[in-house]
Amino acid sequence: MTAFHSTRGGGPATLEAVLQTGTAPDGGLYVPERLAVFEREALAEAATPAELAERMLAPYFAGSSLAGALPDICRNAFGFPLPLVDLSPAGNGAGLRLLELFHGPTAAFKDYGARFLAACLERILADEPASSPPLTILVATSGDTGAAVASAFSGREKIRVVVLFPKGRISPRQEHHLGCWDDNVQALAVHGAFDDCQRLAKQAFADAALRKRVRLGSANSINLGRLLPQSAYHAWAALKSPEGTHFVVPTGNLGNGVACLWAREMGAGIGRILLTTNANRTIGDYLSSGEYLGRESIGTLANAMDVGDPSNMERLRHQFGGDVDRIRAAVSAASVDDGRIRRRIRREYSDSGAVLCPHTAAGVDACRGLLAESGAPAGDWVIAATAHPAKFETVVEPLIGTAVAPPPQLEELLSRPSSHEEIPAELDALTPFLD
Repeated sequence: MTAFHSTRGGGPATLEAVLQTGTAPDGGLYVPERLAVFEREALAEAATPAELAERMLAPYFAGSSLAGALPDICRNAFGFPLPLVDLSPAGNGAGLRLLELFHGPTAAFKDYGARFLAACLERILADEPASSPPLTILVATSGDTGAAVASAFSGREKIRVVVLFPKGRISPRQEHHLGCWDDNVQALAVHGAFDDCQRLAKQAFADAALRKRVRLGSANSINLGRLLPQSAYHAWAALKSPEGTHFVVPTGNLGNGVACLWAREMGAGIGRILLTTNANRTIGDYLSSGEYLGRESIGTLANAMDVGDPSNMERLRHQFGGDVDRIRAAVSAASVDDGRIRRRIRREYSDSGAVLCPHTAAGVDACRGLLAESGAPAGDWVIAATAHPAKFETVVEPLIGTAVAPPPQLEELLSRPSSHEEIPAELDALTPFLD
């Protein structure tokens, strides 16, 4: 049985407790005592992404009440396509492929982790007495997380969801997707930036009096139940590529980046990892200077990455004992501003007809920029395509000069009525929606 500990030293905790609470009592984030390590050849025997996820995650579920349900949980979470699609080669001949992570119900990579976590929590709560209080999932979103969580938890028994999003800082379609769910989901537009939403959520979790009244849980990437399954799709792409293929991961709160790092540590055979951000340069500045300085986020075209103080930086630093030189050896980072994002969306469409969302465009631009430098690493690259471009039609369509048709699952969501409430960025304004 794997033990779980806080990044700040607390623990141990059971898997069930880790999934329900999200954060440790000391304010840290849960991590496995040690990562399971596999032979690449053994992982490659998996016939489907769901089977691979089951193999990779079984050590963390061993001895828990969820162990027997893990195959079904993985089939539910990975029940949609996970294609690798060729891009035009780089100038140095390196092969580039997109790992399309947007074929789930809300057309974003976060569908995988959110559905996995929802299935786990529903099974845990089903074993409790009928008189047990409901679990209230409080989630802050910079764009795609909220819709994925709302979709995954909508209509589930004994679970409520409260989604905080920054008013005016997400696309119209993203906003619609937050408020079109069953009655157990409440969307709240916060007057502020994503960092204000994240700060509100952290204040709620730290409020002892509130925690006594309300059973709070998290479905952001601070919850280990989000990160662990995300490592499986990176591993799947690595196993479908030559060993040592490098990965580019667009990232905001650093959950997807840490998940890719964990996939490499568990034996998937991943080469270099390039973390890509937008103009919010916190990660890259930390690797350059060695000093971590969280800051207010900047609004950008790639709004799901508008994070100035990434929560999962704590996991990244913990993994390497806070040694920035070891972190630099493990990952690198690049920042791509809005001008480069616009140019890359135009260029890829002009060159090959590929239509990219702003976040994916940031990853592609960072990768092509790196490969244009002298001394660029040899080998092929996989770039995580994090969301369907139709979710960002107001950005993408003017740049390519044509409409981007939403996939069927988004069309269905857009046909539903949607609503939300507005609140100031104050805990007193949030509390009535939690009580």
